[in-house]
Amino acid sequence: MVFHETRLKDAYLIALEPHGDERGFFARTMCKEEFDKHGIISEFVQQNTSFSARKGTLRGLHYQRKPHAEAKLVRCVSGGISDVIVDIRENSPTYLMHQAFELSEENYCQLYVPPGFAHSFITLCDNVEVSYLVSAAYAPQAEDGLRYDDNELAIKWPAPVTVISEKDMAWPLLSDRVASLF
Repeated sequence: MVFHETRLKDAYLIALEPHGDERGFFARTMCKEEFDKHGIISEFVQQNTSFSARKGTLRGLHYQRKPHAEAKLVRCVSGGISDVIVDIRENSPTYLMHQAFELSEENYCQLYVPPGFAHSFITLCDNVEVSYLVSAAYAPQAEDGLRYDDNELAIKWPAPVTVISEKDMAWPLLSDRVASLF
């Protein structure tokens, strides 16, 4: 694996290194020793998968508030996505900054999303499957989110949003929040 720092503090784009032969290829997607060397969480308690049938499906921007904050290791295993993360750690030098990453079945990249980041993705084609590891169990009482279309975030999505849940449309705007995000 090759770890690439991003513009956002503590987040990494991780390129897999496929080793191939006549059978196909093999690549590590997670290695505790290498993650530890980079100072990132290496213990995950759950693996999730999502399938989206239509291009333009948007999921997020999701996160869990402290003390249930979670790291994620996100990989697109079928199709392609634009994955967007937002740093919501108030003391971070990259607070409220965002960055987008293309993850696809062709580029063999995955994204390490640290605790204290909101996470979202939009599908770039039909029939997309995303798999991700999480470092904390789901805690419904800690679930929160940001609006994907909040002008304060100014995220430029690469495709029109065609499918989004009511819950994701109902997250409050940053200007309407009275408590800290995280």
